[in-house]
Amino acid sequence: METHRRAPVGRPRGFDADEALERAVHVFWEQGYEGASLTDLTSAMGITRTSMYAAFGNKEELFRKALERYSEGPAAYVGRALREPTAQRVATAFLDGSVRATTRPGCPAGCLGVQGSLAAGESGHAARDALVAWRDEGVARLGERFARAVDEGDLPSGTDPLLLARYLMTVANGIAVQAVGGASSDELHRVAALALRNWPPR
Repeated sequence: METHRRAPVGRPRGFDADEALERAVHVFWEQGYEGASLTDLTSAMGITRTSMYAAFGNKEELFRKALERYSEGPAAYVGRALREPTAQRVATAFLDGSVRATTRPGCPAGCLGVQGSLAAGESGHAARDALVAWRDEGVARLGERFARAVDEGDLPSGTDPLLLARYLMTVANGIAVQAVGGASSDELHRVAALALRNWPPR
């Protein structure tokens, strides 16, 4: 007997989950967690609320998936920077990547990980906490890489790897905020170069 598989209820034919998630990334990136309404999200994603819940869960779960996608896409420069052979090249690639990601043509200005939930009410606490953890993970990864550089003699023995990592992340976060304010890519590249003029900072 031939059987026919039925599509999940509420999921329209031709629904592309990857494309829908990519569009959700842009909505959260531009509007932040609380600023992005379910209507904004489903309209941009081209699906119904029922389809969104079925494919991605609630808004908080969708945001977490969007942050993962952002990490794998626009923010993938972090992983590439960590693979550079010297601490100075790590720092240079990290800030260069930050500028490029926050001023990408066709994308919202700034960084989803910075602006996504800076000011959040009660309903946005989970998203805010997720972003704090996301930024802290970035600092930790940089710190581990710089600790290795100290062990290898690439950085001075008295260097505080975690402090150096937090310094770079602070500069990168500032770059993101400036990008939202309209600073150009060229201006922000000059800021990055200035931050690295004396490396490592003392």
